[in-house]
Amino acid sequence: MTSTTLSILSSSMQSSLYQHFPTSSAFSSRAKRSEKLTFSGFTTKRLVHQPTLAASFPRQLFLPSISGIWNALTGGSSSQDALLAIRRGMELFRLGDVQGSLLEFDKAIELDPRQKAYLWQRGLSLYYVNRFEEGAEQFRIDVAQNPNDTEESIWCFLCQAQLYGVDEARRRFLQVGQDPRPVMREAYKMFRDGGDPDMLVSTFLKGRDNEYFYASLYAGLYHEAQKDSDASKFNIIAACQSPYGQRSSDYMASLAWVHCLCRNWSVM
Repeated sequence: MTSTTLSILSSSMQSSLYQHFPTSSAFSSRAKRSEKLTFSGFTTKRLVHQPTLAASFPRQLFLPSISGIWNALTGGSSSQDALLAIRRGMELFRLGDVQGSLLEFDKAIELDPRQKAYLWQRGLSLYYVNRFEEGAEQFRIDVAQNPNDTEESIWCFLCQAQLYGVDEARRRFLQVGQDPRPVMREAYKMFRDGGDPDMLVSTFLKGRDNEYFYASLYAGLYHEAQKDSDASKFNIIAACQSPYGQRSSDYMASLAWVHCLCRNWSVM
């Protein structure tokens, strides 16, 4: 496959966003390796590429659909167009345009309905536009395809907590297999059984950068489900300000910044 440069936003619009929000370029020549889509890293000041340690590869770094990759390789034009729509949606989400990202994800499903079963990015966007029932449905579909996905189970809980409250969301909790990441195993137990988010953060305070980031992010999301806005703000801003939150190309690092943007929280 040849790479295609997509002009998503005008340079003037991007400059305005860059002053307030960490961004990445989906097609940076510095970040492109082989023929895979790789996002460059981001900071609040300038674009940099930060390689991710193999031991901590998050699922978010890879192309979003197995079926889409196969069809793109075999020349299916609708599938190729769907993949491009997903890429545009991911980049718009990183830039803070959640509604725009959702339009692109929905366009991808129109082009290739099989994409919906793998489109966890759409579920995240649905959460941030308060379409919680649709978000929960998206994550349930994703877990049906990947029954070991801890994060999608948690995000389904988060959507349902907004709809029905924490107790009912916990009764509906999606059981999944064991996550290989210690921090996500502990986060999963906390959401499933109840627990202390401060303990989660302290457990991984001196761990790897990505572990502290994920502990802080999911502690903040847990507090949001509990309607504790102040504690949620403290933890998610801490995730954004962590080294991993500032430099990683992980989609979830972008999500932490998007969360603050949607809540009108200042990170700096």
